Amino acid sequence: MSRLRRMPPRRSYDQYCSAARALDLVGDRWTLLIVRELLAGPRRYTDLHADLPGVSTDVLASRLKDMERDGLAGRRRLPPPGVAYVYELTSRGRELLPVLQALGSWGEGELGERRPTDAVRAHWFALPLLRALDGQGTVEVALEEGDFHLHVGAEEGPVYGDGPAPGEPDARLVLDAETCATLARGESTLRDAVRSGRVTVTGEGALAKALRDA
Repeated sequence: MSRLRRMPPRRSYDQYCSAARALDLVGDRWTLLIVRELLAGPRRYTDLHADLPGVSTDVLASRLKDMERDGLAGRRRLPPPGVAYVYELTSRGRELLPVLQALGSWGEGELGERRPTDAVRAHWFALPLLRALDGQGTVEVALEEGDFHLHVGAEEGPVYGDGPAPGEPDARLVLDAETCATLARGESTLRDAVRSGRVTVTGEGALAKALRDA
């Protein structure tokens, strides 16, 4: 008779403090970066591993199991003919978006210039740009490293996604990597970058008009 595999007990700070309880869940290395990736919607394990350079397969698998156990993420099987599984955030996990936004804002001053050893993915600029946009709608962003799109003001579902926007976006932004890095470091606002011509805005949606009017 096979025995059920038991999950190891969760480590805890054993402190009656909400910050300590939060860190019990997301304080391990890589957990919040996995959340960042899953904010784009369901992802396969191989895709997560590809977009988290530096994480070992064992650590990634362990963190995903912890997130499932703690109710932050779930795993489901794709319909036939595929046999792959995808991971996705639960509603509780998605509530970490403002936490990541605040952490990213706090860390702007730590970015500095990109180091030769620094990996980069186009969609890693999604959350900094999302902080700079108000309103509601879909924004397509074109960078030298690739395209991604943002779901501004979305209360559920993916916050961003790789590639062009599905359907007609409310706005399209074209900018180079240096301008995007400047925005991520907090050295310029998006509206200032639009006014100076470093960001090109097209589209007829309310988001595009608000940026052009600025």
